[in-house]
Amino acid sequence: MHFVDLDERSASKGELRRFQEKFGAAALIDRESRRFRDLGLHGRGDSPERVLERALTEPRLLKTPLVRNRNRLTIGHAPDEWAAWVESERGGSG
Repeated sequence: MHFVDLDERSASKGELRRFQEKFGAAALIDRESRRFRDLGLHGRGDSPERVLERALTEPRLLKTPLVRNRNRLTIGHAPDEWAAWVESERGGSG
């Protein structure tokens, strides 16, 4: 597993593309975030794809955590799913 602190370094375009392909751009954008409001995006009507492009330099626009374990992806807090990943890697039935 790999960890990237978005306060220190932005997510790569390729990494965000993986999440976008699975969940869609709108699922990645945190429309309730302070940064979304501070940038005035709540009233602009930009497409989710356009906002996602902006998130490359404004990572606080993203819902977090974005978690990838090999080809498995989650958005947000998903401890049950993460535990199932660990169990399956240990050879369990999950």
